[in-house]
Amino acid sequence: MSMPPMPVRDAVAARRAKRAISTAFISDEETHAMAEAMRLSPSCNNKQPWHVIAVRGAAALERLKGCLPRGNGWAKASPLILAVCSRAEDDCMLSDGRDYHLFDCGLAVGEMMLAATEMGIIAHPIAGYDPLMAKEALSVPEDFILITLVVCGRPGNDSSMLSEKQLLAEGERPARRPSGENLFADAWGAPLFPEVHSEHLSED
Repeated sequence: MSMPPMPVRDAVAARRAKRAISTAFISDEETHAMAEAMRLSPSCNNKQPWHVIAVRGAAALERLKGCLPRGNGWAKASPLILAVCSRAEDDCMLSDGRDYHLFDCGLAVGEMMLAATEMGIIAHPIAGYDPLMAKEALSVPEDFILITLVVCGRPGNDSSMLSEKQLLAEGERPARRPSGENLFADAWGAPLFPEVHSEHLSED
């Protein structure tokens, strides 16, 4: 990895959940850098509830890709899929019943996605897969939740597996809500940045 470091702000702007990926190899060094970004992620009381399986062997990938529905057929080109697993008891147990381990795993995935972006790798989390079948394919213990699969790959040119809607999203970042709809100041409903319009939040 000889590329110069990318400022975090640039990585945030460059990150895209694209689907047109190639089968090009992702190296051990790159995989380690993505894993390290997750390992160093913050968590409640440093409990680090994530368990991540880097699926990259041919047989394991074939088993896991068999758990994908047609709509995520594009992911079958991926040379690396990260399976993120956790369970509530491995993180802070809060009195109001919040499943905080899901939040902490989300933080870890977010940091990993920025590390991947810096290396020119697309890291695209998906929710669409057969969770029971996928857990069996990866020998995930029954008491763990398979929260997401993060499909990783370099940008590719083959868009034959994409729907019309997916093709549209490839070219242009989907619009974000105007900041006043969900970013508030001091209390619910008061816009944090009323002068910022939706087009400013939608730029690449």
